[in-house]
Amino acid sequence: MKIASFNINNVRRRLPNLLDWLNRAKPDVACLQELKSADAEFPADALRQIGYEAIWRGEKTWNGVAILARGVMPVVTRTELPGDPDDRQSRYIEAAVNGILIASLYAPNGNPQPGPKFDYKLAWFRRLTRHAATLNKASIPVVLAGDYNVVPTAQDIYPTTSYDDDALLQPQSRAAYKRLLAQGWIDAIRVLHPDAPMYTFWDYKRKRWERDAGMRLDQVLLTPDLHARLVDAGVDRTERGEANASDHVPVWVVLRDAARQRAKPTRGASTAPQPPKPAPRVQRSKPAATAKERRPLLVIDGDSFAHRAYHALPKNIMRAGRKSAGAILGFANYLLRFYQTEQPRAVLVGWDTLTAETYRHESFPDYQGGREFDDALIEQLDILPTLVAACGFANAKKAGYEADDFLAAAAAREERRGGITLVASGDRDTFQLASDATTILYPVRAGEIARITPADVRTRYGVDPAQVPDFIALRGDPSDRLPGAKNVGAQGAADVLRRHGSLEGALAAGRFAAQAKELRLYRSIATMDRKAPLPPLPDETPSWSKASALARTWQLNQLADRLAAMSEAQSRQAVRG
Repeated sequence: MKIASFNINNVRRRLPNLLDWLNRAKPDVACLQELKSADAEFPADALRQIGYEAIWRGEKTWNGVAILARGVMPVVTRTELPGDPDDRQSRYIEAAVNGILIASLYAPNGNPQPGPKFDYKLAWFRRLTRHAATLNKASIPVVLAGDYNVVPTAQDIYPTTSYDDDALLQPQSRAAYKRLLAQGWIDAIRVLHPDAPMYTFWDYKRKRWERDAGMRLDQVLLTPDLHARLVDAGVDRTERGEANASDHVPVWVVLRDAARQRAKPTRGASTAPQPPKPAPRVQRSKPAATAKERRPLLVIDGDSFAHRAYHALPKNIMRAGRKSAGAILGFANYLLRFYQTEQPRAVLVGWDTLTAETYRHESFPDYQGGREFDDALIEQLDILPTLVAACGFANAKKAGYEADDFLAAAAAREERRGGITLVASGDRDTFQLASDATTILYPVRAGEIARITPADVRTRYGVDPAQVPDFIALRGDPSDRLPGAKNVGAQGAADVLRRHGSLEGALAAGRFAAQAKELRLYRSIATMDRKAPLPPLPDETPSWSKASALARTWQLNQLADRLAAMSEAQSRQAVRG
């Protein structure tokens, strides 16, 4: 379930932007703030046409909040923040959607300060904190999403002194937000992106967007029970660069479906919405791990996730020596999330050797031609294996081999020993590894991870996993510069393999006679080397404390603190167990 928050800054004026973002991002729930629209002017019909039902509380000229839900009608539970019956400002709305209580809130700005507007801001926060405490104790999953109009820490604003007197940064404002978090609320962005700025607001003035002079004002807070269901969280930065953009951008979280029904609510919360029953088909069907030998081997394509992280996070994330750190932090987030979710018996991370060609390049000079990487990314790729090793995990990297080859070799070895393997990669070539004992963890939209089985490969491609290299040879692969068979696309390639069983079968039947040599070469290039050399992969106990110390030397202190907390939790578990 994807839940987003977006200060739209005038819903009518920016309706095309909103509709475009909803169609692309496809959140299941979207909380809007600063509608600047009377109730009668809210564009409910336009939203319904693209599949969203809505509830809202408008206010002409200023304020206004709404909750949109894809395919269902939100069930309203509250349209104002309790505690002040005379407050007529439209800043809070609350509803149940698919078993989760969701609030869209727009906290007061408070400027100028000191003064009555700042006093109102602090009083409003006191009311929010009291109500949030009630929700937190109600034994129901709750999400508080919105524009909090507070810069929580110095990390959440670009280096400047121009806002020192602003209400957003005052000690009283930050203390109010801190008191809210002290109830146990989870700041989803900071949990998964502890070191990144993750700005959500750039003022229109003084080219602040162009200078990346931003702030983090918009948050999605979760009750502690939702922490275990948190899959991903992020900020859609690119929306700020669109024409007619709001000065805010969407912030979002992805929550895994509930695995089981929660306990009944405590007394006094009997009218609160209940979570849904488990879906008939659970999205994340982890293998049973009651026996130690059934814990999976986790194999990760290091380059795939490092590249993904580098291009997803701001380039101004730095470590010691003013060196780039975005790829390091993003990769670390993936690594730790995979470990905590899957609890593997061991972890192997495979890496490309960018300075050496493989047999693929030697046999086909155009292979992967034209790829160029930023120096900052290459530098981080060089040192990421040291972080993996510090965590107590294994690396595989050798000239002449690609990361994919190590994934294939590890999966083959684990199958021979009767184990199960999880292969994490953003490269669909790895679908050839899917089997009853090997599942592919493939990132899809919004950071969600799909679990690809042989049945999923057949659904996506129309071929079996073992036929994927033949399929690639026939269809071609633009990312690797493989042309494929002439006038044969994905559907045609699948049809050929269904008819003839394999590329060799098609060639034996007289198909593609003029291209036989080239197609065999493409298949060889697309086939992962299951004999690539591997290090030993015994059962491992992570060394989070060592990794924390390394992160500290890089001055990635938030990552270091996160690893240290994992080390402490590991020690407590060892004492109990």
